[in-house]
This record gives sequence, structure tokens and C-alpha cells, in this order.
Amino acid sequence: MSKVCLRVVVSGRVQGVWFRRFTQQKAEAHGVLGWVRNLADGRVEALLCGDEINVRHVEAWMSQGPELANVAELLSEEQPWQADYADFQVLEDAEG
Repeated sequence: MSKVCLRVVVSGRVQGVWFRRFTQQKAEAHGVLGWVRNLADGRVEALLCGDEINVRHVEAWMSQGPELANVAELLSEEQPWQADYADFQVLEDAEG
């Protein structure tokens, strides 16, 4: 299987609705490594690394989000492979 890293940015009602925690749970369930964090402008950003099919499953889930979320837009772009992650973490909020 091919390995891939995606940077994903999600906008809409995505903060204060457990989006990061549910993203972490989905990533861990699919063996995806990386991180997720809130951005100062109200969006959520994630780096998803792993087998492409598993990364795409998490990306697809993020396009919907948890029940209380309302995803307006998901932007994703491939990134160079990053093997420095041992798990999937919820990071501190990014500063504006």
C-alpha cells in the first residue's frame, strides 16, 4: 500500500463540537498518525499520515464531522511523507 500525508483544513462549525477528539478517535481506529488542532480563525487543521486508503477514510469522515458539527468546506493537500509520528495527537490551539 502506498503511504501518504495530507494536510486537511476544515471550516464551518467545527470548534466546540468535539471535532478534534472524534478526529483523533477515527485516526487511531484506522492506524493514521499525525495531529489535529484548532486554528485561531475558527477552522480545524490536521496532518494525516498513513496508508492512503486509511488516510482517505479519515479525510472523508472529516468532511462530515461529528453530529454537532456543520462542515462548510474541507481543503486537503498532499504533503511530503513524515515518519516522525508515533501516534495521533490533539495539539494545543494554533495562535493567530
